[in-house]
Amino acid sequence: MNLSGIFARVVAGVGAATVLTRRMAGGAPEPAWGRTPAIPPARSQGKVPTLKMPTAQGWAPGQAPIAAPGLTVNAFARGLKHPRWIHVLPNGDVLVAESSSVPRPARSLFDYAMISTMKRAAAMGESANRITLLRDADGDGVAEVQEVFLEGLNQPFGMALVGDTFYVGNTDGIVAYPYEAGATRITAPGRKLVEFKPGGHWTRSLLVSPDGRKLYAGVGSLSNIGDHGMDAEQGRAAIYELDLASGKSRIFASGLRNAVGLAWEPGSGVLWTVVNERDGLGDETPPDYLTSVRDGGFYGWPYCYWGQTVDDRVPQDPVLVASSITPDYALGGHTASLGLCWLPAGTLPGFPEGMAIGQHGSWNRSTLSGYKLVFVPFANGRPDGPPRDILSGFLAPDERVSYGRPVGVTLGPDGAVLMADDVGDVIWRVTGGGAG
Repeated sequence: MNLSGIFARVVAGVGAATVLTRRMAGGAPEPAWGRTPAIPPARSQGKVPTLKMPTAQGWAPGQAPIAAPGLTVNAFARGLKHPRWIHVLPNGDVLVAESSSVPRPARSLFDYAMISTMKRAAAMGESANRITLLRDADGDGVAEVQEVFLEGLNQPFGMALVGDTFYVGNTDGIVAYPYEAGATRITAPGRKLVEFKPGGHWTRSLLVSPDGRKLYAGVGSLSNIGDHGMDAEQGRAAIYELDLASGKSRIFASGLRNAVGLAWEPGSGVLWTVVNERDGLGDETPPDYLTSVRDGGFYGWPYCYWGQTVDDRVPQDPVLVASSITPDYALGGHTASLGLCWLPAGTLPGFPEGMAIGQHGSWNRSTLSGYKLVFVPFANGRPDGPPRDILSGFLAPDERVSYGRPVGVTLGPDGAVLMADDVGDVIWRVTGGGAG
């Protein structure tokens, strides 16, 4: 066994013992969910934070996620390579970004263990760096066409189409490509419009404004809490706005540690996002969250969380803390909520209007959380009520293996809900009419 493997086993063993000790000391806390969550006091986990992640197993033949009562789930496409994000073209073709975290040199003993754990969980490895086109020409809910649409990318994630231009959110920037209606492949070179710093939280989601004039992009932080200094975090932990006519970009909102999914609430025209919060303060502290996004707003990272709750591990900026906006809705600690999609009322039978959220699942708490596709109901443009499961069953009951992990979610061309599963290498399709 090489040195990194030895370090990984040692630190993982210490981490497992730490998990057991924490469980014995106080049991698992109640999930921090909703508009007024009960967030436990911060409890620093020190130099050996909780490290727990299931081994990626994938789905056995005939096995599938558990759909909520009244819903049916089927595999729209299989055999992909780490599918992360989905975009539907006007002609009904479905595009899937296939990409992954890539291994990096470890900077500490904990890094060795974390990287080893991520690889075992299929959360890190070779990135396909491509976008694949899926087509269901016969309308049976299964894509019979699967071919490469665009390749040679750099950890692609978000996608958008405006007129005859197709945009890709690579980890190092937004790239524009010429697009012809109905095309099944793009071979023309791209044109980079905006540069982003790669690495760290690498995903770059994209969302077009309702009028088609602007493009919004989520850019996550490099580190957990500014570990390498705030100079290294300049231009990160933010949502960008790109004016497509002028080519000028600016930071629209900041202090968002890792804003991933973006969606519009159609009644108010307000931008919403889901954000992955910081690690090392406890199983439920602080919770990941769903929030509306204000132009010029600051949301706390790294100085504070959930409003003005100070993180005393970080050198402080009192002015920014005082301006920090409290998020709208807590999604539970470390659920890794990534996907976000507005669902009109009746999209799924028995579900009102609201947001569907793909929860990728935790790796850093004593009792695992997330690993679901959930729904948050809205009323009058705001979250209103407890969350509901749409799909579950991605995690084995003993938490040792995962069959899949939810990521991006969108509405398919037929109005069904499509969700990317980057461990199962599947795009799942959810409709009404099932027994659940």
